[in-house]
Amino acid sequence: MNEHTAPLQSMPLTTQAAEGLPRRPWTVAEIEAMVAAGIIEEDERFELIGGEVVPMLPKGGRHEMVKMELNWHFQRTAPDELWVAQETTLRLDPKSFLEPDFCVFPRSVFPGDLRGPDVLLAIEVADTSLAYDRGRKISVYAAFGIPEVWVIDANSLLTYVYRKLGAEGYRAVREIGPAEEIAAMRAEAVGYCLGRLGLRPA
Repeated sequence: MNEHTAPLQSMPLTTQAAEGLPRRPWTVAEIEAMVAAGIIEEDERFELIGGEVVPMLPKGGRHEMVKMELNWHFQRTAPDELWVAQETTLRLDPKSFLEPDFCVFPRSVFPGDLRGPDVLLAIEVADTSLAYDRGRKISVYAAFGIPEVWVIDANSLLTYVYRKLGAEGYRAVREIGPAEEIAAMRAEAVGYCLGRLGLRPA
């Protein structure tokens, strides 16, 4: 059909890129259908934010080392009533999903049904993606009511802790060094001291 003669109600909604050109937003259902059809590979790494596909940068060795040490630690120490899930899909609305490095939520929630209000804590491990994780991604977590987010700089081993969610985002941001202990507000048994896990700054 010629786009100039298509009825208004049949035109897809659009988003607008930085240069002003319109973009057609995708839905989570459409993305999942493309994966099921083999159009998108299952192991292709990206997130969907407001209908826009955001490719995820390749993970460096530091990122993987920090993530593996944390996963080993969490699986040994997390309480039975909580999941500490690694790279699970967090569906936020029909046009948005994220894949945090770790997501803490009650075991009563089936992972496929996981939504923003179920999350007690989201954890991101970042090396090359630090600016994105502390910028746009944090604003997405705040917009969907995630009460607490930790962003770990894989190189310096600083943990940026975002808490006290309000109308304008997180009102409290702290930097926790690798020698300090940290525990989640709504899941006090979930926490760590990166230095005690044997990790050292790059």
